[in-house]
Amino acid sequence: MTALPLEIEALDAWYGGARILTEISLSVGAGEVVALLGRNGAGKTTTLRAVFGLVPRRRGTVRVLGRDLGALPPHRIARLGLGYVPEDRRLFGGLTARENLEVGRQPPRPGLEPWTPDRLFALFPGLEAVGRTPAGRLSGGEQRMLAIARTLMGNPLALLLDEPSEGLAPRVIDAIAGVIRTLKAEGVAILLAEQSLTLAAAVADRACVIEKGEIRHRAAMADLARDGDAGRSWLSV
Repeated sequence: MTALPLEIEALDAWYGGARILTEISLSVGAGEVVALLGRNGAGKTTTLRAVFGLVPRRRGTVRVLGRDLGALPPHRIARLGLGYVPEDRRLFGGLTARENLEVGRQPPRPGLEPWTPDRLFALFPGLEAVGRTPAGRLSGGEQRMLAIARTLMGNPLALLLDEPSEGLAPRVIDAIAGVIRTLKAEGVAILLAEQSLTLAAAVADRACVIEKGEIRHRAAMADLARDGDAGRSWLSV
């Protein structure tokens, strides 16, 4: 049996003495998008941070292509093929867009076409025009696109996307949806943390709804999007 790009089993996490996540289990296949949906404070961001080794106290198993990440630090997790795009982007504001891309560069992975600035400018057409502009002077939408592009320079097999549509105009959200569809076609596994159904319904295959740090509901994304009662119950839409 072929190992999946991302597997999470019985993941618990604490901030200090407070237990934030309880028994989070899910998997993402190649070319699949799984939406982790929930209200603000439900545990979406903590889940991604725990998977990427950014929460100091955690318990459970996270595997990338069958390899247990154990207690590896984030930089070594990234080298194994897991990319993370945080909600706050974490760009280097004084570096240009092109320089930010170079910060994320990692060696190619066997069997995959490597991401290069030229490929990324084709995927994100607006970035080439601002390539020599400091990242701190870009618009919110341009910064979000650059954050995703920089992570792709690491040639990830699986990608953690935290609230990529937050605070963006509908046209930018549509552009991000197009990027995610392209990545699906490339075979990238994507765990998408979102509060709104809009982007998730446009790109996700499956949905896991998290509440108070536990996954309370699982469904095909299309089924959840059609179920107005479930949306109101779980997401207050």
